[in-house]
Amino acid sequence: MGSKPCNPAVEHGTRGSDLPAYVANGLIGLRVREVPFLAGAAILNGVVGMHADERIEAAVPIPYPLAGDIGLGETWLSEQPWAVTDLRQSYDFETAELTSAFTFHAQGVPLRVETTTFASRSDATLVLQQTLVSADADCTLRWRAVVDTRVAPGRVAERLVGQAEPVGDGSLLWMAEGGLSSCGIACHSQCAPPAKACRSGAAQGSGPLFADYEIELKAGRPVYLTQIAALVPSIAHRRPREEAVRRLARGVRLGFDKLREKNRDIWQDIWRGRIVVHGASRRHQSLIDAGFFYLNCSMHLASPAATSMFGLASWHNYHYYYGHVMWDIDAFCVPPLLLLQPDAARSLLDFRARHVEAARRHARLDGRSGMRFPWQAAPLSGEEAAPGDGPAADYAAHLSLHVARAFSLHAEMTGDHHYLRNTGWPIISGVSDWLSDRVSITKRGAEMLAINGPAEVPEPPDNDSFTLMAAADVLTRALRAAKAIGAEAPQSWRQLLDRLYQPRRSDGVIPSHDGFHISEPKGATPSPLAGFFPLDYPASRREREATLALFLARWRDYVGSPMLPAFYPAWAAMAGDRQLALDLFEEGYAAYDAGRFHQCLEYRTDHPDSQVPAGPFMANIGAMLTTMLLGLPGLQIDDGDPSDWAKRSVVLPAGWSAITVDRIWIRGEPMRLVAGQGDDRAQILPA
Repeated sequence: MGSKPCNPAVEHGTRGSDLPAYVANGLIGLRVREVPFLAGAAILNGVVGMHADERIEAAVPIPYPLAGDIGLGETWLSEQPWAVTDLRQSYDFETAELTSAFTFHAQGVPLRVETTTFASRSDATLVLQQTLVSADADCTLRWRAVVDTRVAPGRVAERLVGQAEPVGDGSLLWMAEGGLSSCGIACHSQCAPPAKACRSGAAQGSGPLFADYEIELKAGRPVYLTQIAALVPSIAHRRPREEAVRRLARGVRLGFDKLREKNRDIWQDIWRGRIVVHGASRRHQSLIDAGFFYLNCSMHLASPAATSMFGLASWHNYHYYYGHVMWDIDAFCVPPLLLLQPDAARSLLDFRARHVEAARRHARLDGRSGMRFPWQAAPLSGEEAAPGDGPAADYAAHLSLHVARAFSLHAEMTGDHHYLRNTGWPIISGVSDWLSDRVSITKRGAEMLAINGPAEVPEPPDNDSFTLMAAADVLTRALRAAKAIGAEAPQSWRQLLDRLYQPRRSDGVIPSHDGFHISEPKGATPSPLAGFFPLDYPASRREREATLALFLARWRDYVGSPMLPAFYPAWAAMAGDRQLALDLFEEGYAAYDAGRFHQCLEYRTDHPDSQVPAGPFMANIGAMLTTMLLGLPGLQIDDGDPSDWAKRSVVLPAGWSAITVDRIWIRGEPMRLVAGQGDDRAQILPA
């Protein structure tokens, strides 16, 4: 199949209830409408405001930077959108470019319009759009490039236009609702061939920032309309408007074509990590490619506030978890990114590292030592921001364990002991200290009472097995990390690891918790299987087989929910059932695909909890990619030789003959992954 991804189908007409296209680079995320001049939604990493309903810190939309309008005479598209026909939109995942085309009928002259939109990866503060307009008759085209402030709650705190601005059409300082943060936006527009610029400025108050042009459009001779916008969050610079102007100036000097070339080069390099499944249907390969694309375009080294469950995607019809950073990012997105884009994975970890004091304070409020990371971390403060009374925040201890585990995996995958010593170790040791304080020592051992795992229930049970498995994994890795950097690990950690209690049944099954019954509410949640993978809990063969048999038989009662279903193919492969593994790739991941451009949804549309389509959902995507890169190849990450990470024979879904990746990053070196069906072990080879 090569390194070129399968692109999604070209979409025609209006999208109906489908989500708009998602264009992002990890710092900026856009929802682009079918007619891209009509403002969609824009999210800038780290920009937060006060949520209108919940009154909590939340990611909020900012002014849409690439809006616009075209017209002939006084006939404007924005005023007569019903005059648009022939809508067509296509997404080139290989280059991360979205193309939108339509015909606008104005004063008897059909204007053919084609727009290319992308978010720059080489210059992450920039988003760009170029529009080609042509007509069959001479006419005077009017074009307005707009930064649309009407679509965002907040206010303009400062604005410069005209001669007061050294570059571009103008700039503004936008203050988000509640005054919690701000951002700078600077914009530039130009025409080729050059056209008459009529004016630039803004409507009164917080109205749009715009530049107007009159263009003598000749029949059969198209004109190019280019927009470049720079966006800088206040979390990244204390005076973001001025910095946005500087970033814009650099982008204008490079020009649209050069920035496009650089962006394509970077995406070509990213696609060297494409996961190729030999023998898979084109549909399944397309969904794997789409997941790879959306994960990689949602994270960047420049991301100051990690990313949310939906990357930088938001739409007005759903809460999108308020843009908070949740455990799914550490658990499901960091592992594949460490292999595919380690710098982006590092940015996710850096978010946690910047907020260690908040984690210490959080633990102290509970009367405990060490660090307890929040369930829903606010992007700016890193503090708990769960809405309402936050029951999940109280009883889900596994969140902190996944944070510590992510830092341990970073150390073992990258071999970066300097980062481990200075940044990772304080967090790994802090969480281990908190864990030592959180357990209760009883006659049975070290227990964790009143605690939820992935199945969140109103009355938390005792000894959630998934949390205890995660605790064992974190303590094991903490002891390895201490040895690697010559740190002193408390003897109590070893003692705690040896004493950790784990529920077990007489038939060998590891139940979800004490007193577990499969028919209880959310009883089909396969959290013990998530202990086997991706946590690599060292259960006995009898325990593994019995637990797999119990939960795999109940998959129909769980699929449709978020997160864990994408692991089902790996669990079925562990049980040796290739056909079930294929069926569960379809049921546990592919069936979540809906709408345009393969935006994997949070819930399957047939699930009773599915409210509205919401995607792309990073937990499902990250879990699928982790299954492809680690689960099906049978890799277990440790501090040993990577050639020894493969721990079991390769069993792939029915019809799949191999999984290959031409480049993954291990210990700073490019490597190649080959996992052939029936091989005794997968291979990690020099790239």
